[in-house]
Amino acid sequence: MPLEATVLVVPGMHCAGCMGKVERAFDGLPGVHSARVNLTARQVRVEHEASVREPDLVAALADVGFASQPRVEDLSAPPSAVKPLLAPLAVAAFACMNVMLLSVSIWSGAEGSTRDLFHWLSALIGVPAIAYAGRPFFTSAWGALKKRSTNMDVPISIGVTLATGLSLYETATGGDEAWFDGTLMLLLFLLAGRVLDAMMRDRARAGVDALLRQAAPGAMVVGKDGTTQWVAARDLVPGMTMRVAAGERLAADGAIAAGQSRFDRSLLTGESAPVAMLAGDAVHAGTLNLDAPVDVKVTAAGADTSLAEIARLMEAAGQVRSRYVRIADRASRLYAPAVHTLAALTLAGWLIGGAGLHHSLVIAIAVLIITCPCALGLAVPVAQVVASGALMRAGIMVKDGAAIERLAVIDRALLDKTGTLTLGHPVPDRACLAALDPDEAAVALALASHSRHPLSRALADALANIRAVELDDVSEEPGRGISAQWRGQTVALRRPDSASGIATALVIGSRPVRLINFADQLRPDAAQALAELKALGVTATILSGDNPAAVAEVAKQTGLTAQAAASPADKQSAIARLQAAGHKVLMAGDGLNDGPALAAANASIAPGSASDVGRQAADLVFLGDSLLALPRGVRAARRTMAVVKQNFGLAIGYNALAVPLAMSGLVTPLIAAIAMSTSSLIVIANSLRLYGAAR
Repeated sequence: MPLEATVLVVPGMHCAGCMGKVERAFDGLPGVHSARVNLTARQVRVEHEASVREPDLVAALADVGFASQPRVEDLSAPPSAVKPLLAPLAVAAFACMNVMLLSVSIWSGAEGSTRDLFHWLSALIGVPAIAYAGRPFFTSAWGALKKRSTNMDVPISIGVTLATGLSLYETATGGDEAWFDGTLMLLLFLLAGRVLDAMMRDRARAGVDALLRQAAPGAMVVGKDGTTQWVAARDLVPGMTMRVAAGERLAADGAIAAGQSRFDRSLLTGESAPVAMLAGDAVHAGTLNLDAPVDVKVTAAGADTSLAEIARLMEAAGQVRSRYVRIADRASRLYAPAVHTLAALTLAGWLIGGAGLHHSLVIAIAVLIITCPCALGLAVPVAQVVASGALMRAGIMVKDGAAIERLAVIDRALLDKTGTLTLGHPVPDRACLAALDPDEAAVALALASHSRHPLSRALADALANIRAVELDDVSEEPGRGISAQWRGQTVALRRPDSASGIATALVIGSRPVRLINFADQLRPDAAQALAELKALGVTATILSGDNPAAVAEVAKQTGLTAQAAASPADKQSAIARLQAAGHKVLMAGDGLNDGPALAAANASIAPGSASDVGRQAADLVFLGDSLLALPRGVRAARRTMAVVKQNFGLAIGYNALAVPLAMSGLVTPLIAAIAMSTSSLIVIANSLRLYGAAR
């Protein structure tokens, strides 16, 4: 029986513990075969039999405390994971600074009415701030408790609530201590860690949406009576006929019904040269019609287009979890019950030992606060942020911080040709330019400067150091070239009658036709970059959608093995085969056809000149022309993961030392908050050593 797939949006997911709870929610539901969470997109993909209805899936998630709804396909920007946390973070920071200022006087020995006044002022500032800044934790904890479940936010919320309530009691009864400052500091560090993580996730979420935007928003549809009207892309259906003008992108897949033109398919195939299409040839959504208007009979629209299929491949590939996320998932299942048990045992132990309820509660609260996993929570994101800054200064933008972990362990690199190993734009052959006499070069520059065709622009750039002649009667015929009059002669830059590669023909009157060849050059430092990758233990090969002849030439220049004419699915399959063999794969690509491969690889990188989809799907983007960004990124990632492991060691060591002290009554809630914050600061300071990691 064929399975159906339903994607549910689950806004309440925010950590590895949530991922496990959401996936386990479907374990006992008949007809459900699998569930895979994509935390970055905050959604879960459920594969099930046709008998399972969407309301059943929504109800299953509701039973474990997560509200959800079926995903609706649209092109609107996805909601930010950072924005809802910014206001609570700002309130916590502002209140914490002010309450700390008041606490300084109390720590300095203020007594009597002065101490009481400062306590009341701290309460007036702290209680509303705690109520507002703690909402993300309170809401999550309450949702779990309503379903008789627990999560990592439950002990945090209990500790914050008890500490605030006990502080109010101390303030009202004129007690010596109140812990508004420690509670606010706790919330500040928790929110800061969550914001850092959400920032990285926001950067990685827009890949599929950017991909779908490559298709035109609609098309002019020809009716049976010959009239035309604009139809939105979502309303196109197979059988309609689109009239696509020169310079327009296709809104749906189809076959050319009338006319002929050249199409730029680089986003789909990676081929740098436009491809001529005749009546009957298949064309795809997102490709650009370059030369002449054509009529296209729609064969697939909306979710059935090649673009949508590539988007689905990217989405499925993006659901693979990293090693540290899996570790956090397992740890999160034990964290909340362990903390609850420790605090309860501490409370019971001190009560049995003869301590009063107030004193026992204070110690139990200290246990809840001191066991807060702030240092553990910051161990990875802070190191990622510092390393990301170092890479950015080196011209490498990190879009997904978790990719640094994956980049550190790669041992295979698959490199696209056009735009990745090469610069991605044609450059005129120097020997051909040197063969032109001064008049020919000046005419070629003059003609090229009147056209926006990629070859004309490249020729104009190459001849920019000479003086162009004056032309008359300049005209450009799409698909043929540009012509003019010079000294009574007809001159032209046109498509050559025959050429072995990318070329243009320069015609000047009765003179012999000059053929100017173009080639896509390797990136600067390509040889050095490949040598450095090899020294790092990374084996590189070429995986390209371009034609075999063009790929063979680059393979010869670089000495790499190569696979040519690879479709998006072929590239993804190649990566899957390597991963099945135990390899960790880095994919470097720039086009729409590389999107699924970029998402499926263990780590991915794209040049800044890549398509929007390539930049969105990649984990890293290098901004310059040099290919040295690849080995530089690998080295920085390996240094980063060494620091992350040190951070985990520091955080675990802190808990091993602090928890016994708190349970023995040697730590107050304020000292617990300070200790927790100090452990976080130590982790942050260790991470700052990555400032120069990209050198």
